[in-house]
Amino acid sequence: MSNSNGYFSTTIPLSTAKATTPGAHDADVPVAQPTSLKRVVSGAALKELLASGSSSQTKTPTKVDNMFQNYSHSEIARDTATIKNSVIMHLTATFLRTPTSMDSGHAYLASAFSVRDRLLQRWNLTNEFHDRMKAKRVYYMSLEFLIGRTFDNALLALDLRKEYGQTLGEVGFRLEDIIDEERDAALGNGGLGRLAACYVDSMACSDYPGWGYGLRYKYGMFQQQIINGYQVEVPDCWLDSPNPWEFPRPDVTYPVKFYGHLVRDPNNDDRYVWESNVVYDAMAFDVPVPGYGTTNVGNIRLWSCKTNSLFDLNKFNSGDYGGATGGQVAAQILTDVLYPNDNTNDGKELRLRQEYLFCSATLQDIVARFKKTGRPMSELPELAAIQLNDTHPTLGIPEMMRILLDEEEMSWDDAWDVTTRTFAFTNHTILPEAMEKWPVPMLDKILPRHMGIIYKINLYFLQAVEKRFPGDRDLLRRISIIEESNPQQVRMAFLACVGSHKVNGVAAIHSDIIKQTIFKDFVRIQGEDKFINKTNGVSPRRWMNECNPDMSDLITDVVGDRSWVNDLAKVKKLEERVSDSDFRRRWWDAKQKNKQRLAEYILTTTGIQVNPNALFDVQVKRIHEYKRQLMNILSVIYRYHCLKQMTPEVRAKELHRVVIFAGKAASGYWVAKQVIKLINAVAEVVNADEEIGDVLKVVFIPDYSVTAAEYIIPASDISQHISTAGTEASGTSNMKFVLNGGIILGTVDGANIEIGEEIGEEQIFFFGCLAHEVEDFRHYLRFNQPKPDDALQTAFDMIQRNTFGDGAIFQPLIDSIVRGGDVYLLSVDFPSYIQAHNAVEDAYRNREEWITKSILSVARMSKFSSDRSIQEYAEEVWNIEPVRVTSCSMGI
Repeated sequence: MSNSNGYFSTTIPLSTAKATTPGAHDADVPVAQPTSLKRVVSGAALKELLASGSSSQTKTPTKVDNMFQNYSHSEIARDTATIKNSVIMHLTATFLRTPTSMDSGHAYLASAFSVRDRLLQRWNLTNEFHDRMKAKRVYYMSLEFLIGRTFDNALLALDLRKEYGQTLGEVGFRLEDIIDEERDAALGNGGLGRLAACYVDSMACSDYPGWGYGLRYKYGMFQQQIINGYQVEVPDCWLDSPNPWEFPRPDVTYPVKFYGHLVRDPNNDDRYVWESNVVYDAMAFDVPVPGYGTTNVGNIRLWSCKTNSLFDLNKFNSGDYGGATGGQVAAQILTDVLYPNDNTNDGKELRLRQEYLFCSATLQDIVARFKKTGRPMSELPELAAIQLNDTHPTLGIPEMMRILLDEEEMSWDDAWDVTTRTFAFTNHTILPEAMEKWPVPMLDKILPRHMGIIYKINLYFLQAVEKRFPGDRDLLRRISIIEESNPQQVRMAFLACVGSHKVNGVAAIHSDIIKQTIFKDFVRIQGEDKFINKTNGVSPRRWMNECNPDMSDLITDVVGDRSWVNDLAKVKKLEERVSDSDFRRRWWDAKQKNKQRLAEYILTTTGIQVNPNALFDVQVKRIHEYKRQLMNILSVIYRYHCLKQMTPEVRAKELHRVVIFAGKAASGYWVAKQVIKLINAVAEVVNADEEIGDVLKVVFIPDYSVTAAEYIIPASDISQHISTAGTEASGTSNMKFVLNGGIILGTVDGANIEIGEEIGEEQIFFFGCLAHEVEDFRHYLRFNQPKPDDALQTAFDMIQRNTFGDGAIFQPLIDSIVRGGDVYLLSVDFPSYIQAHNAVEDAYRNREEWITKSILSVARMSKFSSDRSIQEYAEEVWNIEPVRVTSCSMGI
C-alpha cells in the first residue's frame, strides 16, 4: 500500500508485505514500525530490504542495514506535547474519534497505542541485536501466562508514567481511571501462569534472550460469577475490544496435523511419513514484555488457529451451513478455552489436541528460527534451550524427535542427543491427580506418529536400565513411561524426566520430596545431579513497584533511588530504619492507605462495606482441597459462634477482623465449588448480623485476577498459606504478600519454609503437622474415626443446624473429614490452627511489634525475586548469558 509519492507508510506492518511459507519465513521479522516517528521508507528501499532476507546473517552492515538501523532507532521525544500529539493521532487516525467525542475507553486505547509505538522501537532493536549476536535463546513453554494488565507496566518500564498522567490530565482524564479501562488478559488461571509471566519479565529485565510460548485463549478459563452463592462460569470475552498489546503475525503460521496414518520410509527405518487429512494452521500472535531499566523487550508468542481456509463454500451454497463451518469450529475450539473440562472423553481429547497444537507450532517455530543461522541441526542446543513449565508441554519432546527424524532425516541416536540436550523440565506438584497421563488408545488415534516415538523412547530407556539392573522387573514397571493399567496410560512426567537433561522442583522441600517419592527411581538411575532445586520467585516490578506505589516510594527514599527494583538485595537497607519513628509511622500509613483502597474495591465489587481499621485476614488462591479454604471457613464459623456467646460489652473489646477469600474452582471440581458456596453462605449470615457488626466480616471477591490481586495483596495484614504439609510445591502468593509487608499464617510447607528461614521464624506464624508426619496421620485416619476437637465439632454443629441455610448441602464436606479419611488432615491441624489465630491477634494488638515484623519481613525477602530464580536457571540449566541491547552495541 503506497501513497501518492510511492512511499510505504510506517503504519503498514512489514509482515503484510512479505509472503512466506511455513518454516521458511523470518520468524523474527519486525511487525511494524512506530507510527509516530513520522518517517517513511521509499518503495525501492523497502523492496530491497524485503528481498535481502534475514539481515542477521550479514557480517558486514549493508546499505539496507544502515537504513533500517537509522529508521528503527530514531528517538521519539518524551515531552508531553509529543505524547499528546501521538495520543490524538491514534484517537483520530486509528479509532476515528475526535478529542471532543472520546470517552475513557477511547482515551485508554489511544494512549495504549501511543505507548506501543515506543515499545516497538525497543522490541525491534532487541530482536535485531540478538540475531546479529547469534545469542543463545531460552524458550519458556507454558500453557498459561497470567500477565495481567500491560499499560501501567509499560509506562513504568519506559519511565513515562508522569508524562502520560500529565498529558491525560490536560484533556480531562485521570491516569488511574484510564488504567482501569484495560481488561486483564485471560491467558492463565493460577500460580503456574503468574510464575511464567514473572519469569519472562525477569528475562527481559535481566537482559537474557528469552521468549515465552503459549496459546491465545479467546475466552480464558472462564469469568467467575457468584449467583446464589454458587460459582457460575461464563466466557471471559477479554478480546471483545481491540488489544493494543498483541501483534497478529499472519506470516508466521505452521501446519499441525491430527489423526491419519503412517507410511514407513523404505530407505530409512527411523523415518515415517504422517499422512493426515486433518490439518490446522497455527498462527502466531506476539505480545511484547517491556524490560525495566533496560532497552531489552521480551516476547510471548501465542498460537491460535487460522480458520478462513476451512470454510466450505460448496456446502454453504448447497444449504448445509453447519457443515460449511464445521471445520472452522473444530479448529477454533482448540484455543477457545484454557483447561477445557476433561470429565468427559470428548473433553480429554480436546485438551490433548490443544496441548499438541501448542507444542507442534512452538517446536516448528524454534527449528525454523535456528535454521536461519545455517548451522547443522546437531548444534541446536548451542543456540536454544527449552524449558517445560510443568507437564503440559511435554509433547514437545516427541514432536522434536518427529521433526528431527522425519523432516531433518537425522538418525535416532543423533536426534535423541539433540533433544535431551535442549529440553529441561520443571515439576510443580506431587499430587497424584495432577500428574498428567494420557490413555494410549486416545494418543495413538490422535497422534499416531508420536505414540510410536514414545514407545521407542520407552523401549530404549528400559533396555538401558535393564542392563544396569538385570532381573529387577519391578523397577522397570515403576519407571516405565507406559503405565500398565486398563487402558494403558502415558505418564507425561516420566516422559519429561527421561527426555530432559535437568529436572527441577520449585522449593527446597518440594525438590527433596520429589526425589524421595515420584522420581526416586530416576534419581537412582540417572544420578542426583540431574535433579535440582530452583525456588520460585516473583517480579518486584509488578508486585512491589507497580501494585504498591506508597511502599515503593518509602523504599526508594531509604535506598536513594529506584535501582532496588532490579536489585532487590538493596531493600536490606530497610533494617537500618526499623527504629526510626517517622519512618515507622509512614510505613503504617502506607498500609492503611492500601487497606482503604481495598475496602473501596470490595464495596464496588461485592456491595459489602468493611472497616479498613480492622485486621485484614486474606486467603486468595485457586480453590482446592489441599489448599484448605474449607479449614479457613470452618474457623470463621467457630469464631462467629464464640462472638455470639459473648456479652455485648465483651464483644466490643474483640479485635475486628475482615476475612477475605478469592479464587476460582475448576469447572468440573464439585467439592471446591461447594466450598465456595459455604463461604458465601457464611458471609451472608455473618455480614447481616447486627449484633456482630464490624467485629467480623466475611468477603468472597469474585473473578480473582492479577488486577484484583494488585488491590488485595498490598492491603493484607495476615495472609493464609495453609496447605497440608508436603502438598504445596512452593507457592508464590506467599512471597507477594510478604514483599508487601504482610505477615504469613501458614503450615511448614512449600516456600513458607524458606521464607521463614530468610525473614526469621519470629516474623511468621507456623502451625500444623510436618511433612514427614503426614502419612502416619493418614494411615491412622483411614482405619479410625476419632471425634473432632470441640472447636471443629462446634463448626460442624452450626452447619448441621442450618445456621447457614440447608445444612444437607454441605454434609459431604463434613463427611470428607469425619468419614472420608480426612486426606488433607483438617481435623489434625485444626487445634493448632486456632491457636495460631489467637497468636496473630495478640501480636496485632501491639502495633509497634507488628510494624517491626512488617518492615523486617520486607527487608529480608530479596531471595524471592524472580530475577534470582532466572539467574540460577540461566547459569545452571540453560547455559545462557545476558545480552544487553544498547545503541552503542548496535554500532549506532
